[in-house]
Amino acid sequence: MASAVALIGPTIVALAPAAPAAAAVDCSTVAWMDTSKTAAQRAAALLDASTQYQKYRWLVEQPANSPQETTFSGVTYPVQVDCTPTVVYTDGPDGVRSPTGVTAFPAQIALASAWSSSLAQTKGTAQADEAFDMRRNGVLGPGVSSSRTPLAGRTPEYLGEDAVLAGNLAGAMIKGIQNPTGDRAVMAEVKHYVANEQETDRQTSSSNVSERALREIYELPFEIAVDSQPANVMCSYNQINGTYACENDRLKDVVKGSMGLDGYVVSDFGAVHSTAKALMSGLDQELNRPRYFTPALLDAALADGSITQARIDEAATRVVTAYIKAGLFDHPMADTAVADASTDTHKALARTISEQGSVLLKNDRGTLPLSAKRALKVALIGPTASSTVTNGISAKSVCAMANPFGGGITLSCEDLVSPETSIRSVVEANGGTLTWNPGADLDSVKADAAAADVAIVFGYQRMGEFNDIADLSLQGSGDTLVEAVAGAAKKTVVVLQTGSAVEMPWLKDVDSVLETWYGGEQMGPALANILFGKVNPSGKLPMTFPASLADTPTNTSEQYPGIFSDGSTTRPAGTSEIRQVNYTEGLKVGYRWYASQGIEPLFPFGYGLSYTSFRYSKLQVTPLYSGKGKRDLQLRFAVTNTGRTAGTETAQAYVQLPAKAGEPAKRLLTWQKVSLKPGQTTTVQIRISAKDLAEQHLLQYWDTKAEDWRTATGVYKVTVGGSYDTTLTDYSLVWNN
Repeated sequence: MASAVALIGPTIVALAPAAPAAAAVDCSTVAWMDTSKTAAQRAAALLDASTQYQKYRWLVEQPANSPQETTFSGVTYPVQVDCTPTVVYTDGPDGVRSPTGVTAFPAQIALASAWSSSLAQTKGTAQADEAFDMRRNGVLGPGVSSSRTPLAGRTPEYLGEDAVLAGNLAGAMIKGIQNPTGDRAVMAEVKHYVANEQETDRQTSSSNVSERALREIYELPFEIAVDSQPANVMCSYNQINGTYACENDRLKDVVKGSMGLDGYVVSDFGAVHSTAKALMSGLDQELNRPRYFTPALLDAALADGSITQARIDEAATRVVTAYIKAGLFDHPMADTAVADASTDTHKALARTISEQGSVLLKNDRGTLPLSAKRALKVALIGPTASSTVTNGISAKSVCAMANPFGGGITLSCEDLVSPETSIRSVVEANGGTLTWNPGADLDSVKADAAAADVAIVFGYQRMGEFNDIADLSLQGSGDTLVEAVAGAAKKTVVVLQTGSAVEMPWLKDVDSVLETWYGGEQMGPALANILFGKVNPSGKLPMTFPASLADTPTNTSEQYPGIFSDGSTTRPAGTSEIRQVNYTEGLKVGYRWYASQGIEPLFPFGYGLSYTSFRYSKLQVTPLYSGKGKRDLQLRFAVTNTGRTAGTETAQAYVQLPAKAGEPAKRLLTWQKVSLKPGQTTTVQIRISAKDLAEQHLLQYWDTKAEDWRTATGVYKVTVGGSYDTTLTDYSLVWNN
């Protein structure tokens, strides 16, 4: 959704005065407020009592959500039936998009790096609590994507390149959002459906992709997330094979059909291009103000037969039922928002996400952790280390995603604790000294780096909605800065604050590299805890880091950013021609591309070091019958902490389907986090239910001829380890249909 919609709903337009108040209605006597009835029964009662134009209200966000208002951008409706709730949507996969008074959580890509469904669900609940307290009861998030190109501006807003990882984390977050604490009620959605993989011409481009790739790569994370029953799915701006997503039959055939969404489909802001086609294809609600779903246009379409009354009733029913199921009718918001919805618990959660989502990429010579017991001379170098602004850049610049509205980032971050503040506190408490250098003058940078026991240099990359990034270099001459520090310092630690992968031409010259993404308001305490060993890093990459942009799957202009009819990447002057983005790589996206092409990435998917080390052994993979011909799948293996420090490992299992399935490479099957003391061994046992195997298509491929999912008969190669470069293999799994 466009960030401009942070002020959507009743606050975005000057509304006409409400009609004179009628005598108060006792809502306990109203049929649709009878909580002994099902949500479907209550919705039916409400719509039975509604006029046609009251039904129309549910088909557009503003009239649906502001029941007592009557005029929206010049379009007039009757007042809604009694006892319907005020609903306010808020953008915010990362946090509540509010001016102040909310927790600035780390970016979603950091949450994904923690590989923890329980953490995602906890974060969802905390975010829902804050949303409700700030008078917002519809969270437009989480979002999923497939990170087709690391240049995509919204990469940090999503949950990585793998459908199984992203879908399960999104599903957990949906559960959390829709289960707030206390007397609160909040809806969640999953967005942006589908193949919405770039910001460049996102409203005027067509994602041209095969049916198999759509099903296995781009739709699968939505399908997995929908199993958690979000209130709605948001359709995206782009076309899918020449038809806009919000008027595409996939909404009714796939999202509501095979995926089984029982909620409603809402458009992105300005993503509707028609009345009849959009409605009849499955769009239920137009976001923001009435444009294509106005009463006049709906009346005209009914009159000419291009839409049906049944479809209007279905759309209204889906919206009302979702609102009732989510508890919005029964748990109204307060008349005014609280001044500050953030809590100490939520701030601690933000710190935990930043700690668990930070990924240690390199650590030579035991450089990290730094000693917290001796006096060190530390040089902090780079503008994003400090809250002091240098040439428009500071720690706040990388607290959250870039956003051209408001303060330049998606969250206010008013309670930000900078790395300089937290690291200085630890260093000086132990009698050491800390020098911060913003990095503007390389001579002073080299002098400070040379004088220190350790130099910690910060590299950043700002990105967000509306624009893709041009390359994978650090911004603000960051690569030059790192090279200058590495050439002068005794020990060099690089802290990356990025929203996507970056190239690292200086990698061999530095001792340690820690990717912290956009760390949120608690970035400082989290980073200090990791650097000084209070926290052992355990994050794993949810996306592949290529050695260079040229190595990525979308390395032709036809694939990205897409081309026009004359073969160029520039739209012909004076035309509104649609950019054609051809997904010719098919299934070879993310780690599948690098594996199938024999390209060594800089760091593989799932990679992440620890201050200790782990050994895997004794892998066994066994089908287990669970009744009525169904089979679960059990994985057993041992993990040993072979180091001298307690640590947490994310054990990952991958599966290579039989050759007849035509898959390009092995793919993620499941994972489990284990925490071990030094020398400790544990047996990890993961049982994947027949239900999950089927619903998440873990052993299946999309058969284009049969137009269905299929499980190939044959030998499945299962591997286990600490990243995509797994170490243990079991060939014993033979699956017969």
